Amino acid sequence: MSAPHEEDDFAPSNTPGYKPTAAKSVDEYAKLDAEDESLARWKASLGIVPGAASAASGPKVTILSLELASPTLPPGKHLVMNLQDPAALANFKKNPVTIKEGVEYNVRVTFKVNHSIISGVRYMQVVKRSGVKVDKMEQMLGSYGPHPNGEPYVKNFDTEESPSGMLARSGTYHVRSRVVDDDGEVYADWDWTFKIGKEW
Repeated sequence: MSAPHEEDDFAPSNTPGYKPTAAKSVDEYAKLDAEDESLARWKASLGIVPGAASAASGPKVTILSLELASPTLPPGKHLVMNLQDPAALANFKKNPVTIKEGVEYNVRVTFKVNHSIISGVRYMQVVKRSGVKVDKMEQMLGSYGPHPNGEPYVKNFDTEESPSGMLARSGTYHVRSRVVDDDGEVYADWDWTFKIGKEW
């Protein structure tokens, strides 16, 4: 169970004047403006058709993996966390990932929308070193419907630059990652660690 002050770290930022709309099912979206043929074709291309989610159960979103991508990564080296493998996640928590200092990288999330239309879903991470918060990231996944072929979506977030210098290279950074929506529903929540090094 998280301490209350840790939950404060994951309080989503609010845009003044923005108010999330009431959630609608895929069937409700499919029936909206049903007489508009071009809109109906577009919705069908997103898998939004009447009856598509009549047997919907389980989470609306399944987070499959998180990847750290960088053009500076050596060929063949991939930093991918499989969120469907508890043993692999435990390994990322126990054995820090090494990120090269002073390089550009971005976080990439692969996920599936199982049913319903998602909006207001965001990826958040809080980075601490020696128990002190040093960084917080909050990125929107966007709005999606179930993929017509059941294929996953991939979202690349903004490019960031890793810290550099001797101070940055000392110690281990502890990260808590979470995927949550505007209603507070949590789809994934996990811990991992990294170090800054001279090489990947």
